Amino acid sequence: MAGRVPPGDYAGSSPHWLREPADVNALVPALWSSTATKDAEGVLRIGGLAVPDLVADVNTPAYVLDEDDFRARARAFRDAFEGVDVYYAGKSFLCTTVARWIAEEGLFLDVCSDGELTVALRGGVEAERIGYHGNNKTPMELRRAIALGVGRIVVDSFHEIERVAAIAAETGMPARVMVRVTAGVEAHTHEFIATAHEDQKFGFSISSGDAFEAARRVIAADGVELLGLHSHIGSQIFDTAGFEVAARRVLALHARIAAELGVVPPEMDLGGGFGIAYTSQDDPQPAAELAAGMREIVVHECRGLGIETPRISIEPGRAIVGPTMCTVYTVGTVKQVQLDAGAVRTYVSVDGGMSDNIRPALYDADYSCTLASRASSAVPVLARVVGKHCESGDIVVKDEFLPGDIAPGDLIAVPGTGAYGRSMASNYNHALRPPVVAVKDGVARVIVRRETVDDLLATDLG
Repeated sequence: MAGRVPPGDYAGSSPHWLREPADVNALVPALWSSTATKDAEGVLRIGGLAVPDLVADVNTPAYVLDEDDFRARARAFRDAFEGVDVYYAGKSFLCTTVARWIAEEGLFLDVCSDGELTVALRGGVEAERIGYHGNNKTPMELRRAIALGVGRIVVDSFHEIERVAAIAAETGMPARVMVRVTAGVEAHTHEFIATAHEDQKFGFSISSGDAFEAARRVIAADGVELLGLHSHIGSQIFDTAGFEVAARRVLALHARIAAELGVVPPEMDLGGGFGIAYTSQDDPQPAAELAAGMREIVVHECRGLGIETPRISIEPGRAIVGPTMCTVYTVGTVKQVQLDAGAVRTYVSVDGGMSDNIRPALYDADYSCTLASRASSAVPVLARVVGKHCESGDIVVKDEFLPGDIAPGDLIAVPGTGAYGRSMASNYNHALRPPVVAVKDGVARVIVRRETVDDLLATDLG
């Protein structure tokens, strides 16, 4: 069964799911992009290129993006969800090159700011294939989106419905909207809870009646078309159980709108949140299995309600870009720290950290890593990879076995950093955000360059 190993006691100083590897040099294939391998010298290779050569010109830290793997994952969702509109969630990682890949692979694109919209258009995504999210879109953002003719605006408040209606009336430009609803379902990893999860900033509550009232106001507004309802239940989801409860509640509201308001919304969006493998404890479902499960849920619920099945859309982001990218660091220092009961933890400090991957500090997220620049015959040791920032919570990888001879100058690669690594990167401690290097068929090209000190000082008017 797909999912995540439940949390439990720690064996010694390592989590119970983390096993000492038989070969500390070996990769765990599920964690890496499809072209990632290690050669006879233990050097990590991606897209046919040795990682030490990849980062020689751009330095570290650096994000390495496997183009073939990205495109293959995008196509897997497109093909598995045939008849479903697949919106790539741009918030996970977006640049003009990625936007172009998304367009070329036939996906739609979801944005949630004017900046993301601008990048999407610059990358060649047609406006009508763009969805616009956000719980507090400004009048300027709404005006531009409507003027450009974006495919849909996901409205999130009564104030926003009023703004959209006013802009549509003023400009004579039609606005196509979906109503974001909260279905009382929260899903994360292998668990979901189906009650009391409406205390959040997103959406209209179904149980309170606000969602129905939002749909009524949209239908009553001149120049505004109700496309359907939108639901998003969580993130890092490994099965479809939570979607079943959410779909039932959202489709019941869909049927009520049709019956009482006389308008049949043609679409419904079930959101994203599909999980990936960050460590060996994670076991996500492939796109084909997710598609089969979600299709069965929607058809079954519509049959039970006696309604036509609306056109479905989904929004994978992490599930496409997450595994396609790794982050490469250079080791700076190594130290051993005594723990309880005589245990020892090796602290490995690298030249990046929470400025290029905030998720461990923000969400207590787990990651894995591997020695990327050589092979080692040393005994594996339990290591904690930490960053260079002035925060005790600046942890890159909480627990992983690395060779006992790990040393300054070695390269370490962390897989699964495609989603939210670069997109949430910061200049904390005035760090310069790393470059993104795309690799394909033995060729590397920088698609997002490293920031410079000039970039850092450009907005400093002192």
